[in-house]
Amino acid sequence: MKDGLHGRNAIITGANQGLGFEIAKSYVKAGANVFLCARDASKLAEATSGLLEFAATDQTVLAETADVSQRADVERVTRLAIEKLGSVQILVNNAGVYGPLGLIEDVDWDDWAKAIEINLFGSILMCRAILPHFRSNHYGKVVQLSGGGATNPLPRISAYAASKAAIVRFAETLAEEVREDHIDVNSIAPGALNTRLLDQVLEAGPDRVGNGFYARAIKQKQDGGAPIERGAELAVYLASSLSDGISGKLISAVWDPWEEFSSRKSELNTDIYTLRRIVPKDRGMDWGDK
Repeated sequence: MKDGLHGRNAIITGANQGLGFEIAKSYVKAGANVFLCARDASKLAEATSGLLEFAATDQTVLAETADVSQRADVERVTRLAIEKLGSVQILVNNAGVYGPLGLIEDVDWDDWAKAIEINLFGSILMCRAILPHFRSNHYGKVVQLSGGGATNPLPRISAYAASKAAIVRFAETLAEEVREDHIDVNSIAPGALNTRLLDQVLEAGPDRVGNGFYARAIKQKQDGGAPIERGAELAVYLASSLSDGISGKLISAVWDPWEEFSSRKSELNTDIYTLRRIVPKDRGMDWGDK
């Protein structure tokens, strides 16, 4: 995949640190031009400078401060990216927060709602803004970052869990809306990463996040967590032509054999790697069916 994104242009949100920056770096190394956005101007400037070290002389690395939960910011960033890059083929929705940690009746409601606005509404707004451009070109890639909250309950981290489950179902739904325009929409579960979100859990302590989750966080910190590079590598694959036609999936960077997907596209045209309800027969039981 060294030149797998050569000539392609991408918008990457939340790209000033952590996984967002790692994805941006992998995109630049794969030949893409990138337009970054994030809320923290100083970190964004630092990230942009760092990416230029990996860029060839004919590659473009641009950045603009923005809050993806604000419609005006989203529309401005999208307009600027298309104007500066000429066209955009890839949108990476990475911007996200844990939100407040604690019991739902104890956390600050405004903080809880803001997490939904960033994680869910921010990604939807970005999609709404870029889709007319994608449709006009009859091609596009939406790479949506998800996480453990999409497939497992996360007590005391309810804003994150609810928003991540919702955005995966939105991605599956959007994939069907745009399929005829050759626009692929997929979600990535990058694994348990040792990023600022883990530090937030450790700082909060067991009283706010629960003893079990805190103990797992401690072990993850000690073990090193999932390799951040795997999530970035999957993001490159899903932005490349190799994944054309694969859409509406929630893919684990760590556990799923996504390197084989290009040869299994017909088999992937099913409900494999989608959210679904577990029924008794899925667990070997003989009741529950009419």
